[in-house]
Amino acid sequence: MELKTATALRRLRLVSGPEAVSFLLLLVCSVLKRTTDFNAVPVMGAIHGILFILYVVFWADAWSRAKWSLGTAALYFVLSVLPTGGFFAERRLKREAEDAVIASRARREGVVNA
Repeated sequence: MELKTATALRRLRLVSGPEAVSFLLLLVCSVLKRTTDFNAVPVMGAIHGILFILYVVFWADAWSRAKWSLGTAALYFVLSVLPTGGFFAERRLKREAEDAVIASRARREGVVNA
């Protein structure tokens, strides 16, 4: 993996946490809308929508750069539509990006021929 791949993974990781939080907040706002007079669904819906679109754009970029298998790409997409899945994606992506940076540095220094 190259440094550009690590950057793509990092971008996806950085948006996955806020996307998961916005999803949970949207669910809470939906319950509050039905049970009280509080209606923040339009605002939270817009915020979550923007974050979800960013997640999908960054997911597609990371998929093409990291050359994920269809199963790995599908896993990261499914995690984006689960209420707490973004937190799991964030953790996995952090490890994957760190591994990409280490491999890139090792290739650049001539330590490995990967």
